Amino acid sequence: MGLTAAVLAVDAGNSKTDVAVVAADGTVLAEARGGGFRPPAVGVEAATDVLAEAVERAWAMAGVTSVTHVSACLANADFPVEEERLTAALHTRAWGTTVEVRNDTFAILRAGVTEPRGVAVVCGAGINCVGMRPDGRTARFPAVGRISGDWGGGWGLAEEALFHAARAEDGRGGPTELARTLPAHFGLDSMYALIEALHLERLEPARRHELTPVLFATAADGDPVARAIVDRLADEVVTMATVALTRLDLLTEETPVLLGGSVLAARHARLDDRIRDLLGARAPKAVPRTVTASPVLGAALLGLDRIGAGAQVQARLRAHFEG
Repeated sequence: MGLTAAVLAVDAGNSKTDVAVVAADGTVLAEARGGGFRPPAVGVEAATDVLAEAVERAWAMAGVTSVTHVSACLANADFPVEEERLTAALHTRAWGTTVEVRNDTFAILRAGVTEPRGVAVVCGAGINCVGMRPDGRTARFPAVGRISGDWGGGWGLAEEALFHAARAEDGRGGPTELARTLPAHFGLDSMYALIEALHLERLEPARRHELTPVLFATAADGDPVARAIVDRLADEVVTMATVALTRLDLLTEETPVLLGGSVLAARHARLDDRIRDLLGARAPKAVPRTVTASPVLGAALLGLDRIGAGAQVQARLRAHFEG
């Protein structure tokens, strides 16, 4: 009969999965990485199989066969009904006595705070925001795209840049350097050529995400249209954070606002400065900072919260991930 650890932490995004096996004293017994977690594309069972592959490797390294609690922060867990469905799927794997599934944005939030209190805005491929208080209250958004009122994220920024560049070239819009810099990134000489290449998939659709850094570089060089797109993203980030703070009655208290995801973690100067200026005006008590810690740390801390681990245990866990 194998050993039992305290927490199995899972942070599963669309592109990769990280798992950690944590002992009751906060020691990390093993870590493993697996593929992306994409139940909308492959189904819940197949997506959970991807998690299982990483979990089984971690089990083998740690020399354990089960845990007290499974803390899983998963992409595509956007509604309570999805969290319930995914919780049931993880229960069937019998990895732990108890299972809690949350949206993966909660992992980034918890990784950046010393207690479960604050707000996080994550801007990677998409954009999302969550908030939490120690009493269990949370604030969140569906965050499934335009139908839920979202604007931003790397994919959306690239699309917006293409829109303005196309109109600049054909005369429907004002001039912008994006009409030159976007196609030039792919070695093309016009937006027409880039539009054709994307439409006919001579360029893989996924390569659109490469245009987001081009947008920021063009904005940094002073292009007014590119700068306006960056400024709009800052406004969206601050709007989401302010709404979450208001819902949790934290607007008048000093509260951390964590900024995470590939776009925000890149520390673009104009975006950073505008976010901080707008937060200062709309939520003066907010304390913004960028999260660089691994999100699986947040999933593990949420697991330790659940089993009532003390501050020293949590500090040991954090020291492992933050060096």
